[in-house]
Parts: sequence; structure tokens; C-alpha cells
Amino acid sequence: MEFFKIHKDIPFMRHALIFNVVSLLTFLAAVFFLFSRGLHLSVEFTGGTVMEVSYSQPADLSKVRSVVSGLGFADVQVQNFGTARDVMIRLPVQKGVSSAQQSDKVLAALKADDAKVNLRRTEFVGPQVGDELAADGLKALAFVVAGIMIYLAFRFEWKFAVAAIVANLHDVIIILGFFAFFQWEFSLAVLAAVLAVLGYSVNESVVIFDRIRENFRRYRKMTTVEIINNAITSTISRTIITHGSTQMMVLSMLLFGGETLHYFAMALTIGILFGIYSSVFVAAAIAMWLGIKREDLVKSAGKKDEDPNDPNAGAAV
Repeated sequence: MEFFKIHKDIPFMRHALIFNVVSLLTFLAAVFFLFSRGLHLSVEFTGGTVMEVSYSQPADLSKVRSVVSGLGFADVQVQNFGTARDVMIRLPVQKGVSSAQQSDKVLAALKADDAKVNLRRTEFVGPQVGDELAADGLKALAFVVAGIMIYLAFRFEWKFAVAAIVANLHDVIIILGFFAFFQWEFSLAVLAAVLAVLGYSVNESVVIFDRIRENFRRYRKMTTVEIINNAITSTISRTIITHGSTQMMVLSMLLFGGETLHYFAMALTIGILFGIYSSVFVAAAIAMWLGIKREDLVKSAGKKDEDPNDPNAGAAV
């Protein structure tokens, strides 16, 4: 399905060096902020108190959040679970204050606002659990990266595998750099968004790589740069439809999903935008500079591979 078709190839690779220098500088800035500021980890990673309370009617999360924040707790997570009347509150660790003291203080403030609120459960999440979650998250990231590389190496060629992984890690590090620079809260939901971006970004790279392989079979006389430009240009309509519809959904979560989904949607928004950019100006460009050529992708090529509509068909390779 195409909304439009561009008949003249856009010379994307002409400015690949400039865009990749910009990408490198952005990447280095993200790494700098990650090491200098670090991630602002949520309660799941650092430990804290988890409270579950219930109301007699649907809870006003904004009001609950305001009451709890008014007690001096920073970075409080307030969200529904189960039903609209049930609320989960995550409180960060405070020095010199026990978990029981925290929950009693919060419950008293909530009862002062609504006497019908009931405490259903309270528990302390220790930092050891947070360390395990961080380790498991890094393992998940490593397994995703390894799986993507193996898949691309078998389906295409090792040069494409390297190019795609560099582009994907570029997206991930930049997302983390944004969270480090602005000190946005990094939670399990954000980690899930980062892993989703890895899969989403590689999908765009695979589409372009597949068209490049197809073009090498069809257009015998085109150079590698021309092949890549044609592949990207011919998939633009698909890119706009796919990413445009996805971005509209993510933006709706960002604007109307409330604080619970805010940083999850923010990570996806950054990842989708940079995923499009990296698939064109990072993955494709790196594959070009690694010396990808027709012989790498077409092991046996004869005249049967030629496109009869290609004016260059039949020319010597």
C-alpha cells in the first residue's frame, strides 16, 4: 500500500557523512550524561515502600499524588491496579524513616482527605530486589542484541548485522542519554519501552536491507550508493504510513495517558524518531562504508534475476 510514489531517487547517501558526524556527537553527548549524571532510577530499582489502598469510589489519582507529594516525598508513583478504586503508591527510601512510619504517615494524610480510604497492603521493596531487576534488565538487553545480530547475519550478511546493531544501540544510548540529561525517572516501564524500540528500529532496517538485496538482483549497472538511495526512496511511503500511525498512538499516550504512562510514551517517542533516522543515515550508511556489494547478497546471479523494466538490465556487472 502506497499513498504516493517518488519516481526520482533521493540522494540520501550524499550527506551520510555529515549526518553520521551529528549522530556520533549526539551519541557521545548521551554517553557523557550517562556517566556524569546517571539515570534517575525508580523505586523498583532503588527500593522503597509499596502501598495498596482502596476507595469507595473511583480514585482521583491527581489528588492522591498531590496529597502524598505534599508530605515531602519526591518521585512518588501513583497508579491504578485492578479497578479504578484501587491505587498503588510507591514511596522512595528515606533516611532515618522506616517503611511502617512512611505508610502510617501517608495513610493518615489520605484519611484526612477521604475518611473512607482503606489500606489493603504495605510492603518494603529492598535494594537487593532492585539490583536483581537491573541485572535482569541488562541481561534482557544483551539477549535482544545478540538475537538481532544472529538473525540478520543469517538472513542477510554480517555487514548488515553489524550496521543494524550499531544503529540500534545508537537509538538505545540516545534514549538513555535523554533520561540522564533531564533526570526523568527510569522505571521498569521505560526499560520495556527501550526493549520495544530495539525491535521496532530493527524492523525498519530489515525492510531497507531487504529492498537493497532485491535491488542488487534487479539493477545490475547501478552503484552501491545508487542501490541504497533507491531502496530508501522506494520504501518512504511505507515508512510514513507505519511510523506515522504508530507515532500518533504513542503521542496520544504521551498527551492523555497521565503520569503513569508519561515516561513510557516519552521513551517510545524518542526511540521511534531516532529509529527512522538511524535506519536511513546510520544503518544504511555503515553498511555502505563496510563495503557491501552485490556479491555479498546474491550468491548465484544470472539473467533470470534481471528486471525486464530496468533499462540497465543485461549490462555487465
